[in-house]
Amino acid sequence: MGTFGRFSPPVAAFASALALAGCAGSSTGSSGGWFGSSSPEPAVAQPQVVPEIPATIRASEIVGRWGYAAYHRQQDRVRTETAARGQCRQAVVINQGPNGGVMMYLADQSELQELRLKGGPNNRNFIGPAGEPAGGPQDREIVSFDGRIMLLKFTNPEIDGRYGTGIYVRCAPTAGGVAQTKKKKK
Repeated sequence: MGTFGRFSPPVAAFASALALAGCAGSSTGSSGGWFGSSSPEPAVAQPQVVPEIPATIRASEIVGRWGYAAYHRQQDRVRTETAARGQCRQAVVINQGPNGGVMMYLADQSELQELRLKGGPNNRNFIGPAGEPAGGPQDREIVSFDGRIMLLKFTNPEIDGRYGTGIYVRCAPTAGGVAQTKKKKK
């Protein structure tokens, strides 16, 4: 006969109920338990929130028309900058986003998205989706920016290997885009 066979049926039933209640209380995480006592739930580790560092470059500084080209080897930079300058007839337009960011394309995407300028350690600046830490896998680092020329490099090595370092050369305002006022001669 088994272990419960030595006890009377009511005692065996009670022992079985206690055993099941103990299992049910620990496996479901309920705070009930025996006799209605409650035990505190174990503390769940919360993700640590890293404070956002503001970028040293404002979104308004990169809004505009840009000639664009890209290179993979540093020795090609000068030639690529000249090529980017020649692209102003088909300029890349960076507009201000509705939430203070800039409207640009993410890698391998065909729709404009609003991206944020984010600050990183050592005064580094990044452009990428909101809600992700600076230097995230979809970000581009602003390698250099002087108001006239901007170099962007993807932080993801695989994407950077495909696209290379982008050179943006600011285009001069177009004749139709500049408000011209002429005084009438009397």
